[in-house]
Amino acid sequence: MLLKHALPAVVVLALSTTPAAALEQNCRFIQAKPDREACYKRQEEELATKRKPAPAADESKTLETMRQLRQDDDAVYRSINNICRGC
Repeated sequence: MLLKHALPAVVVLALSTTPAAALEQNCRFIQAKPDREACYKRQEEELATKRKPAPAADESKTLETMRQLRQDDDAVYRSINNICRGC
């Protein structure tokens, strides 16, 4: 019973995931040169947006965060130091 429903789901999943190479091959078969070039241009734009690097973190903000973490750590260490062990 489970296999009866799982097989179609696996087939749909396999067909819905197409690799990037398959998308590139679609442009090759377009006969009209302007349409084919437009297809390639769209693909280049899509790949460029996917490969866009993450924005660099602001260094001053990172330093401020590190300072705040250091202050918090120092406060915790001071409070732990005041605990009486074995009284």
